Amino acid sequence: MEILQVLWNKGPCTVREVYETLDKKDVGYTTILKLMQIMLEKRMVSRDTSAKSHLYKATIGKEKIQHEFLDRFIETVYNGNTSRLIMQALGNHKASKEEIELIKQYLDNLQE
Repeated sequence: MEILQVLWNKGPCTVREVYETLDKKDVGYTTILKLMQIMLEKRMVSRDTSAKSHLYKATIGKEKIQHEFLDRFIETVYNGNTSRLIMQALGNHKASKEEIELIKQYLDNLQE
């Protein structure tokens, strides 16, 4: 996800640019390279090889991947129980009045 975040925010990047942007002390350049190669195989990114430094670009949209990860997270961690996730999220995070109002509006729209 962090690699995709870099690609979504910056656009096409080399592995070096992604590595430097992430600036993780515990992850080496070759680890980022390997992860991006795996992502290429899974068609999550594309690679432009026309220049000396290969440019990687996200091919999967931010909303689509967020939706897929959230579905997998809810199924794995909460056994598919969305209400438990929401209750825990609201209990762990102090929601603003505006956020609560948006949640209410969203729930009202679901009932229509």
